[in-house]
Amino acid sequence: MEFNAIDLFSGCGGLSEGLRQAGFNVIAGIELDRNATEVYKMNHSEAEIFNEDIREFDIDKIRNLLNGNKLYHLAGCPPCQGFSSIRRLNRKRAVKDERNNLILEYLRFIEELEPLTIMMENVPGLINYELFHDVIDKLKRMGYTIEKKVVNMVDYGIPQRRKRLIMVGSLLGEVNIVKGNSEKKTVSDTIGQLEGVEETDDPVHKIYPNHTKRIQKIISMIPEDGGSRKDLKRKYWLECHKKEGVGFNDVYGRLRWNDVSSTITGGCLNPSKGRFLHPEKDRCITAREAALLQTFPKDYKFSTNIPKTALARCIGNALPPKFSKIQAENIKEHLEQHYLKN
Repeated sequence: MEFNAIDLFSGCGGLSEGLRQAGFNVIAGIELDRNATEVYKMNHSEAEIFNEDIREFDIDKIRNLLNGNKLYHLAGCPPCQGFSSIRRLNRKRAVKDERNNLILEYLRFIEELEPLTIMMENVPGLINYELFHDVIDKLKRMGYTIEKKVVNMVDYGIPQRRKRLIMVGSLLGEVNIVKGNSEKKTVSDTIGQLEGVEETDDPVHKIYPNHTKRIQKIISMIPEDGGSRKDLKRKYWLECHKKEGVGFNDVYGRLRWNDVSSTITGGCLNPSKGRFLHPEKDRCITAREAALLQTFPKDYKFSTNIPKTALARCIGNALPPKFSKIQAENIKEHLEQHYLKN
């Protein structure tokens, strides 16, 4: 039996890729960012992708695609950047950001389309947000059973530390978030066998930043396999790193072969944004290496015509497809159990 699904705030397609691998028929995605939409189209030609502001989106467009059929699954990752740990830093309260209310658009689609099952992924800080609890209360009144939990994707065989809030729900009965199996995949397991950037025929594996001679020299001095800028003599530190109270110790840090990666973020092609240096090569990780650490398939297509910063955001903002697949398989089994009984 074929189960239709749609993907809200679909980005470059990480969640859709996991849904597809789990056996869902993804019929549509909605994404505002033009560059992410371009990548989505390259990999999900079977789905209708709407490059639109979801706040102005006419849901009748989805109804027309459904053509009277049920919507079995609605998934989405509404941006709530004001609740991310990086944006909040040491603040207990969220940063004021108009994207914090996009969760209401997610709710609007559920109210209008009444999907049988739902899944949402977001930043952990959202779990303490009053509006999020209001949304859950409304979903429960609509008849959805809901489970929510903050998980670390490293526990699901994702080769990076990545804590996220997951919510699943169903109109058909109880559905749970799949627990991690403590499978560990390392950086070495994931990118250790890749060909060099000089030998590769993969244009995405050739994309990484160039630096000034001074920055390149600093990178070359950072010890292999986990070293960081703090291993250097102070005279080689950048001026911005000499100030008292400067955090983010991982910047200009190398990944470790036999450990998982730090979180792959939208700054993953810039070593000044985190621990994104190759374990032994004197360079940042490439766009392909970042995508593999996000568990995108090796043949997943990415546009090479967009700026590196936009490409990094596409990759770093995605939900790792492997995690999406694990949760989607469980939801699909839940749907099958119901329809096999009936």
